[in-house]
Amino acid sequence: MFDSNEELLSKIRLGEDSVLELKVIQFRGDKISGPSRNEIADELAGFANSNDGVLLLGVDDKTREVVGIPIEKLDQVEAYVREICNDSVNPPISAKILRIELPDTMGIKRPVIKVEVPRSLFVHESPGGYFRRLGSSKRKMPPDLLARLFQQRSQVRIIRFDEQPVPNTNLSSLHEYLWRRFIPQKEKDPALALKKLRLITQDDMDNERASVAGILMCCEHPERILTNAFIEAVRYRGVKQDSNYQAAAAKITGPLDRQIQHAMSFVRVNMRVGAVKQPGRIEFPQFSLRAIFEAVVNAVAHRDYSIHASKIRLFMYEDRLELFSPGALQNTLTIESLPLRQATRNELVTTLLARCPTEEYDTDFGRQYLMDRRGEGVPVILEESEKLSGKLPVYKLIDDTELLLTIFSAKLPNQED
Repeated sequence: MFDSNEELLSKIRLGEDSVLELKVIQFRGDKISGPSRNEIADELAGFANSNDGVLLLGVDDKTREVVGIPIEKLDQVEAYVREICNDSVNPPISAKILRIELPDTMGIKRPVIKVEVPRSLFVHESPGGYFRRLGSSKRKMPPDLLARLFQQRSQVRIIRFDEQPVPNTNLSSLHEYLWRRFIPQKEKDPALALKKLRLITQDDMDNERASVAGILMCCEHPERILTNAFIEAVRYRGVKQDSNYQAAAAKITGPLDRQIQHAMSFVRVNMRVGAVKQPGRIEFPQFSLRAIFEAVVNAVAHRDYSIHASKIRLFMYEDRLELFSPGALQNTLTIESLPLRQATRNELVTTLLARCPTEEYDTDFGRQYLMDRRGEGVPVILEESEKLSGKLPVYKLIDDTELLLTIFSAKLPNQED
């Protein structure tokens, strides 16, 4: 926004409005004395909750004069803004911080810092509360407006979260070899086909953006844009979560179907396998790979991607496997009804996963594609795991924000208690 100095200077001359905020940075000795962290946090959150905006540091909002920032202080001011974005706003704001030079009234170029804030996928709270940008000032959002904003940017709205436009993305954010999987080669207008598939959508300003599902399925590194879109996998020696006994760990990234594949490889490599000779060799796995496959697919497909800074966690122990999936149970599902009912949180994601074949997997999981959308996953998890270990897996909802599945290990031949 305001990519050229001429355009930015023209906006400064006109003064603050709904997309521009001007601030002078003040120092007392070696420390920044103003504006305060809370004041900047409120301004940044107001932009993120409303529309794309620019905070320009080093320009007087009253006189509209470029006063600049001492060049030796630029590192300090940039760190100050970055800390505010990460620590003073919840969830943190993804802003672009740029150092530029603008001429003052005498034509002398002065260093200033330009903070570009995109309209966010999330609702941000700053120290003063929940703000929106209205004209040249920030305003606290009344309860009814705040409720509507939460509805628009959460899972309980007409447009699902996985269909929402992702700020600062476009068609080039998606990689052709990945989206070609869902579009026939003979398609004459791939861009139109991507829109029909809702992998590309329009934001409030009629800009074409990649959708959340588009980033999750057709971007090589979705975790660089949606920072929580990955699986953390750890194998522990023993039965406790203790980094001193960590045997293996991986941050599993990439498109969602690839995450499922790599998560299964992690489990296969790190689980124990017993064997006996009767007279031929008979192997006994620690876990049912079919059950783990269903559990990982469900976690990736149905987790709540609108929850910031919360990822899928897969922990393996000597006696169990734990799989944490962000988000409460969707719709009116309960722990008791999980084996009996089917509900989908991310309709577009599940539709795309249902078109991803399982032919690259070493194990036959009983179906041709990653998703069957018939609600058979949970019964398979329960039945296959209980048949192998003699213990029924346990689902548990933690603080209405995370679903934990515990699958117990089979007792292997010659294994001591």
